[in-house]
Amino acid sequence: MKKVLTLLALVTLGGCATASSTYLADGKQGLSIDCSGEAMSWAKCYEKAEASCAGTGYTIIATDGSPALAQSEKTLGADVGNFKSRTVVVACK
Repeated sequence: MKKVLTLLALVTLGGCATASSTYLADGKQGLSIDCSGEAMSWAKCYEKAEASCAGTGYTIIATDGSPALAQSEKTLGADVGNFKSRTVVVACK
């Protein structure tokens, strides 16, 4: 029961992609977008980037995230209870 509550808390906390300003190596301003959590996906990161750049488009500077589990490491064929870390750094055009 404790594991189920922990998983539910992680899913709830991971419900929204967040964007914060950052500075790139060349001194220009960019966005660091975090879409970590079981309920999120890489697609949510890119949707947030598009919305944050107000339709002008963006360039992906870097990505970082948890690697996918091998089939043998999954529980009954599903990736259950593993926190997914996903971050994308973009520059608006």
